[in-house]
Amino acid sequence: MLLEPQASHADDPVDTLVGRREELAVLQAAIAVPPSLALVEGEAGIGKSRLVRELLAAPPVAGRRTLVGQCEQLQEPLPLSPLLDAFRQVGSTLAGAEVLNPVLGALAPLVPEIAAQLPQPPPALADQGAERHRVFRAAVALLDELSPLVLVLEDVHWADTVTFDFLAFLAAHLPPCLTVILTARTETGRLPIREALARAPSGAARIVGLSPLNRPEVAQLASRILHSAPSPEVADRLYERTGGIPFVVEEVLRTLMEGSVTRAIPARPEALDDLAVPAVLRDVIVQRLLTLDDDARQILNSAAVLGLVTDDRLLAEVTERGAGEIARSLASAQAVGLLHEEGGHSCFRHALAQQVVYESVPAAERRWLHLRIARALESGVGTSTAVKLAHHYRLAGRHQEFVVHAEAAAEAALAHGNDATAARFLLEALGAEGVPQTDRVRLALKLGRAAVDGLAHAEALPIVEGLLVTEQLPAAVRGELRFAHGRLLRQSGDARAGYLEIDSAIEDLAGEPALLGRALAVLAAPETVTDRHMCEHVARCDEAAAAALRSGDRSVDVAVRITRAGLMLEQGQPESWPLIDDLLGGDDLRTSFRERVRACLNWAQAALHVGRLDRAEALLAEARRVSEQADYLRLAEVVDLVAAAVDHAAGRWDGLIDRVRRMGGADATFGAATLDSRLLHGSLLAAIGPAEEAAARFSEVIAVAERVGAVWPLIAARTAMARLLLTMDDVDGATDHARAAVADVRAKGNWVWGAAPVVCLVEALTARGPGNEAAELVDEFAAGLDGTDAPRAQAALLTTRGALASAHDRPDEAEALLGSARRVLMVAGLRYDEAQAAERLGQLRSERGEVRDGLDLEAALRLYGAMAASRDIARICRSMRQFGVPIPYPWRGGRRSLGQTLSPKEHRVAALAAAGKTNQEIATELFLSRRTVESHVSSALRKLGCGSRKDLAAMLLSVDE
Repeated sequence: MLLEPQASHADDPVDTLVGRREELAVLQAAIAVPPSLALVEGEAGIGKSRLVRELLAAPPVAGRRTLVGQCEQLQEPLPLSPLLDAFRQVGSTLAGAEVLNPVLGALAPLVPEIAAQLPQPPPALADQGAERHRVFRAAVALLDELSPLVLVLEDVHWADTVTFDFLAFLAAHLPPCLTVILTARTETGRLPIREALARAPSGAARIVGLSPLNRPEVAQLASRILHSAPSPEVADRLYERTGGIPFVVEEVLRTLMEGSVTRAIPARPEALDDLAVPAVLRDVIVQRLLTLDDDARQILNSAAVLGLVTDDRLLAEVTERGAGEIARSLASAQAVGLLHEEGGHSCFRHALAQQVVYESVPAAERRWLHLRIARALESGVGTSTAVKLAHHYRLAGRHQEFVVHAEAAAEAALAHGNDATAARFLLEALGAEGVPQTDRVRLALKLGRAAVDGLAHAEALPIVEGLLVTEQLPAAVRGELRFAHGRLLRQSGDARAGYLEIDSAIEDLAGEPALLGRALAVLAAPETVTDRHMCEHVARCDEAAAAALRSGDRSVDVAVRITRAGLMLEQGQPESWPLIDDLLGGDDLRTSFRERVRACLNWAQAALHVGRLDRAEALLAEARRVSEQADYLRLAEVVDLVAAAVDHAAGRWDGLIDRVRRMGGADATFGAATLDSRLLHGSLLAAIGPAEEAAARFSEVIAVAERVGAVWPLIAARTAMARLLLTMDDVDGATDHARAAVADVRAKGNWVWGAAPVVCLVEALTARGPGNEAAELVDEFAAGLDGTDAPRAQAALLTTRGALASAHDRPDEAEALLGSARRVLMVAGLRYDEAQAAERLGQLRSERGEVRDGLDLEAALRLYGAMAASRDIARICRSMRQFGVPIPYPWRGGRRSLGQTLSPKEHRVAALAAAGKTNQEIATELFLSRRTVESHVSSALRKLGCGSRKDLAAMLLSVDE
């Protein structure tokens, strides 16, 4: 997902200090009881100055005089420069003081900015030491005059020896109301004044050592900078790249945001790996690198090519240096903050430091070092793995060796269930120069298997397609490659093309029964492709079972049985449940995590299609339980999608639209699930509003589903569009879409899927007047449902028969049928469907003028209200007012809290829009921008559940009542 930062930039100050609560408390305690000394130390960028700023801004210090001096990194440091820098800030504080210590005059020549407020300079002393002592006494006296005071001296690691001597003197002569806070870097070594600070008469100085932020603190800092929380994966990668150093975190985020066209933070952490090192950070690291001598720099260069963690034996082998020289060089690098100790090894301080040093090595030397490291690893020096060897041979430019080890690394990744890593290595191997045709085919076959589950569809598709077009392949190889190609097309969302490609592979796979069985099992799945009747899917399933038996491969048999259970379930056949229970209770799926999760998710979606919400929730729960063990990357999006669909059916809509909106975003990686997420988003908008946005989403899904031949989103999207148009009184448009959806159902031969389309078409047809089409359709629908177990279809049949009875003036029969339909949906737990059924029943009873007419409408209103379905609430409130049914709080009108109601500004804009004024006319009248008016109109339409501007007048009247 994209985490969009709000209207601020990464260089804005973070409003709250992150991860330094204990350290801040120590400094606050020091200030509370003067005289006191505190030393804040840590590596560069760790946040020393930021901590001090937080301290000085806190209420206990905010009213106290504060002087801040800064040490500068100069070749010839100026004596006492940070102290004199602080004294220049005194201003007119001393003006008019009654008594000034005469010794203060010794400071007048050193601080001309305040010389006029000081006594006359005393005569110069011949002894330089005595003169310096007098200046020290004068400085302490001035600090005493200015007290109560907090003196901050920053970066004292750059201080000159005179300043260090003064600090030792000050520690021994602290004025009673003075607090001194020093900041210093630790990588420069132990400060010369540490012993003096420890022996101060006022008590040992408080030492506040700052360490890097931990993982949660890095995530918190990123959230504060971006005003939006990064995903856990991005936060983890940010921590790994920066080592938890706050300055580095801030610079990385600044660079990331400045370099992004969309100013968006990526959902996938890999984007951070390709990020250029921030210029400021690069300069700091290069400066430290240049402080090393040539030998240490050469050894550090080799360490950077080796990786984040150094290996002394391997470094010695590659550089041909002795162990002592290696140790001294690494120690020097650690002293300047480029390395640190971790787990008994010298490691680069963070990944960005390693990257800067690596990039400073000339390209030719890098290639040579990579080759030396690879050869050393192969000879037994250090810990060798296929991944390491592939990495070093690739960067050494040795393509043949790289391909060998990349393939081995892919095999190892597949063995551990890491398809994404396997696909990455195989893609890199196929992209290498000079790979023979036989090797390319072998690698492509492996890539096809790995890419389906490793989310590398876009990268793998052109490679597999190219081999199929350009190479003369044996039949079995061509068949397997086509099967892989078809699966990749399906997973990327191109259902029809994928189906046809797998279909074309069947003949070539005749001699490979295991692969043939799997390919036929894919073709047996009915829910992803149009233009194929259920009879054909059943036949394919039977052929798959025969191929599985011929192969003797039990895993193929299990795959076919999973498909058969899903095929039966999609048709509403009661025999599907014993088959599913048998598979879940057996050993085959108990040990095969991936197959179990995949099966549970497919069955859960089928259970939703037929209206078995109870089974869908149980299957989803089982999929969730096993998914962490499966380590199956592409399942994550599918689990989220199925969970959202289950929550939608169950009426658990709180926060659902935001979840669904993110699923169909630019970061979606599983194309086959994208249409379903967009359909679900449109369905929520149809109930919540605005209607125009819902219609646009349905039109988009219909267009794409028609193009790619995806049957289930197509039928559902056409039905949803028809239902939306009915609520907007567009009966002709609704009829056309519903009729097209019913035609798709008829062509597929699965009337269980026709529940919603048939109801919608019958309601549209009966709204247009008497005719035979609706009755004939209901008869056809009833025949297609014979012997099925599908609550949605059962309720739909009762609903359509009730609609026909009502149209033919048989109200008692209609009421009984609609009441039965509502009870079926209530028992099934399909809350939104139940609300619609209650609304239909309430409309019928209200039209008859029954005593209990309002109870059904009120029940529907409460169900819609629990889901915050604003458009539905608005519609049913209109009906209740029409029939004189009391509307309960909080829907009856009056002054309500904001939320789904209009703000005063929105109300004024909506009233003008309802009066027929254009957005520009409203903007001129209310002194608003046109964009603001457009936003208010859109918000009013959504909140009031209006289909268009023409509905605003009636809705505003009902709200104001």
